Amino acid sequence: MAATSASGLGGAGLRGRRILVTGASGFLGSNLCRRLADAGAALHGTSRGPRPNPPTWWQPDLADTASVRQLFADVKPEIVYHLAGQVTAAPDRDFVLPLFQSLALSTVNVLLAASESGCRRVVLAASLTEPSAAREAPGSPYAAAKLTASLYGRMFNALYGLSVVITRPFVAYGPGQQPGKVIPYVIRSLLRGEPPKLSSGLLESDWIYIDDVVEGLLRAGQIAGIGGAEIDLGSGERVSLRTVVEKIEALIGAPVRPEFGAQAERPLERSPVADTAAASRILQGWRPVFSLDEGLRRTIAWLRDSAEER
Repeated sequence: MAATSASGLGGAGLRGRRILVTGASGFLGSNLCRRLADAGAALHGTSRGPRPNPPTWWQPDLADTASVRQLFADVKPEIVYHLAGQVTAAPDRDFVLPLFQSLALSTVNVLLAASESGCRRVVLAASLTEPSAAREAPGSPYAAAKLTASLYGRMFNALYGLSVVITRPFVAYGPGQQPGKVIPYVIRSLLRGEPPKLSSGLLESDWIYIDDVVEGLLRAGQIAGIGGAEIDLGSGERVSLRTVVEKIEALIGAPVRPEFGAQAERPLERSPVADTAAASRILQGWRPVFSLDEGLRRTIAWLRDSAEER
């Protein structure tokens, strides 16, 4: 399938616009920054460590209110994509405070600074792990912190007039993803001729290729009149991990088989499916354009090329 491009709706009208991406060195952030740079945006990014791109890079402490206010005073962004934050599904109590600071407190600081500075739009990245029912308990400190961040986003939109759009990327994959994530882990293992050790593989998830997620994020930042919207960025279909791994095996022609059942299942893991009809309506026709097979093929090719370069 053909890829969306920066010249499409998602990249239109971005040239020269001041855009801030927090967590710009992460999987979502780095892919989004490439599209924004291609579209000619006046791009600013943040991360915990120094990076050469985008053109203007900042290293604030997003858990510190004064640091975030100073960042907004310096950048004066029109659009903010807040993607920063530590990611772990571990249920350990030791993660409660670090994740609260990294995810919830950082979001409150960004929302405060954006509302004070006249920012036109803040796009948040919610999580599939957030409970969908009001009385449902979060399954991890990460889920609790992400839910808190989303609640503050809704409040700032409703109470303070800040245009906040909450996006919910489903199980994204593609080039540049962290090696420990399941798809790159499986691909790398099979390319090395090593059997990946997995859970039962029976859990079904809504998988989406990273370029489709980025297109949705671009539109979420630009389309007028959608403040307060919550948008699923997924395929609208569930596919089991076992099926995904079998597709990877076939595409690689791997000489070894994965070991299903070698890893424990995660407790309280949620597996919702994206409401793509609502996403298409809000984002003016957005829909995933990469099939699972094509997305896996591109990811395998990228990882194979990366291995050869090393």
